[in-house]
Amino acid sequence: MNWDQVKGNWKQLQGQVKQKWGKLTDDDLEVAEGHRDEIVGKIQARYGIAREEAEKQVADWERGL
Repeated sequence: MNWDQVKGNWKQLQGQVKQKWGKLTDDDLEVAEGHRDEIVGKIQARYGIAREEAEKQVADWERGL
């Protein structure tokens, strides 16, 4: 699934995102609105990890879609 599809299905995918990254709030997900860079930034901030690690986690999640 590409990110245009993710953005189009964002409401449905929010549950999967919250399962994987439980520290993200509903507000985080609403602000991100399916934008990859926003999601990576929110994960980086909430989990206190490097941007590269957040990017890797999102890429791994993408492959599972």
